[in-house]
Amino acid sequence: MPDFHLFASGPRPVAPFSHAVESDGWVILTGQMPTDPQAPDAPLPEGIEAQTVRVMENLALILGEMGLDLSHLVQCRCYLTHFERDYAAFNATYQAFFPADRRPARTTVGVTALAVGALVEIDGIARRP
Repeated sequence: MPDFHLFASGPRPVAPFSHAVESDGWVILTGQMPTDPQAPDAPLPEGIEAQTVRVMENLALILGEMGLDLSHLVQCRCYLTHFERDYAAFNATYQAFFPADRRPARTTVGVTALAVGALVEIDGIARRP
């Protein structure tokens, strides 16, 4: 049976979901928003770079609660509301979180809108060693 995880230290859910679901060593991470877990009602950071950093920190926080880190990510899906405008800056910020030879597989798509007015959302799949 899968294990469903919702962590008190994690970002407040913006919809009915678990932060992560684990089955047979695979960890499926819900898309993270650029919200501050310590101040969920605070305004979002301004700009794609700051929002990307917050999203990656939130992914790391959830993985950390499970005894994992970003190096365990094998795949990410990234969603941008202003794809053409933000893609290059997003990539520059995102790549800083991974060694050049250890980046997860990735898909990035443009979308018309995201919850809480975010510019970026990232979900992922991690593998427990």
